[in-house]
Amino acid sequence: MAKYIKQEMPDIAGKGEHQVYYRMQTERNIGAAEFVEEVAGLGTGLSEGAVTHVLEQMVQTMARLLADGHTVTIGGLGTFRTAIGVMEGKEQDTFDADEPKRNAQSIEVKGVNFRADKALVKDIRVQCRLERGKESRLHRSPYTREERLARALAFMEEHTVLRVPDYVKLTGLSRTTASLELRELCQDPTSGIRSMGQRASKVYIKR
Repeated sequence: MAKYIKQEMPDIAGKGEHQVYYRMQTERNIGAAEFVEEVAGLGTGLSEGAVTHVLEQMVQTMARLLADGHTVTIGGLGTFRTAIGVMEGKEQDTFDADEPKRNAQSIEVKGVNFRADKALVKDIRVQCRLERGKESRLHRSPYTREERLARALAFMEEHTVLRVPDYVKLTGLSRTTASLELRELCQDPTSGIRSMGQRASKVYIKR
């Protein structure tokens, strides 16, 4: 039986109201080998080798088709679509005729979007039996947003770069909320903060 978590949501709009949403509690991750065992063990008559081969071919073929600009729909599963965007460190393009335009060398694949088939969602809903799990509350910061920004700028004056764990310690926010707020601050040209690097190596510096 699956459990759900009642999660407190950050006040992104700044209205002083924290919303609630629900998410499934993850029990554990099913790896590729175990998934193959599950498929081959359902009385299908398929060997694990055959299932593995089909899955590998499916992944390779999907990568090729998505790279060529196609969407891929697998009945009962869903539709896959390539997501692209501006490379890290490149400025977002506009329609202003006076500004330089981004070219193909500035655009890259960012990920793959997946939209589940309604039949898959219905099948999961029928099989799923939920029970209440834990509640997850936000870490409340003792500082206002303006005070958090000031503390971040002061930290960068002394240490040059700021990382997400540093911002967590400075503000008392959770790692998720701290990361989200830093991203929002980087999008605000008046904040005085910008980012460098990608993913785990990303740091924040003064503009």
